[in-house]
Amino acid sequence: MAPLTSTDASPISSTPETTMTTETLRTETLPTDTLPATATYDLDVTTTRELNAALQATEAPAAVTVTNPQGKHALACGLDRPIDVRIEGHVGYYAAGMNKHATVTVAGNAGVGVAENMMSGTVRVIGDASQSAGATAHGGLLVIEGNAAARCGISMKGVDIVVGGSIGHMSAFMGQAGRLVVLGDAGEALGDSLYETRIYVRGTVASLGADCVKKEMRPEHLEELRELLRAAGFDADPAEFTRYGSARGLYHFHVDNASAY
Repeated sequence: MAPLTSTDASPISSTPETTMTTETLRTETLPTDTLPATATYDLDVTTTRELNAALQATEAPAAVTVTNPQGKHALACGLDRPIDVRIEGHVGYYAAGMNKHATVTVAGNAGVGVAENMMSGTVRVIGDASQSAGATAHGGLLVIEGNAAARCGISMKGVDIVVGGSIGHMSAFMGQAGRLVVLGDAGEALGDSLYETRIYVRGTVASLGADCVKKEMRPEHLEELRELLRAAGFDADPAEFTRYGSARGLYHFHVDNASAY
């Protein structure tokens, strides 16, 4: 990782015992017992590049608060250790992308592609999320307390996504693995060209996409859903949900199915 080049990236507040400066990050590897427990970065004075570099540094504190995000893009991306990041405000495109191990909370709304290609950890959006939330994500837990727009979970590959509100059209398109839980309604073409992603919806579904069908809710699915709801912090009865999955009719191309693709 390239060294930081501006003292603007130093946290504006930290624990009283230790103040971690950019110069410290540049020149020292601090023992973990001397690192500040928390720090705050103000994006009015710190650039996105400087913030992400500081969060990715092995010398970063255990918990960080980010203020004044003002819809900036690509915040808290590429984190690969168990750091706790809270962003106070709305974020732009691809916040918390490629997350690994970290816990990222957005206290606001999120733009396109929040938690895109996430591998592990937890990303929570306290507001609404724009389209393609959790796109191509391989693992971890994405919680959207509000609504999610079109293509939520597109090409998801193992992530668990729990949405407290409703989702837009073409959600879970080409979903390969993982679970998508929706406490509200789902838009048109849910699960189009689905592989093995499991979908649970409590409300109504406008329409199902190609090869997506309603499936029986067996005891193991009720238990799985109960655990997902608990992990996401929602109090809901799993018996109120309907399960959807792949009919497995389009796994391999056949000319007779050409119109269904």
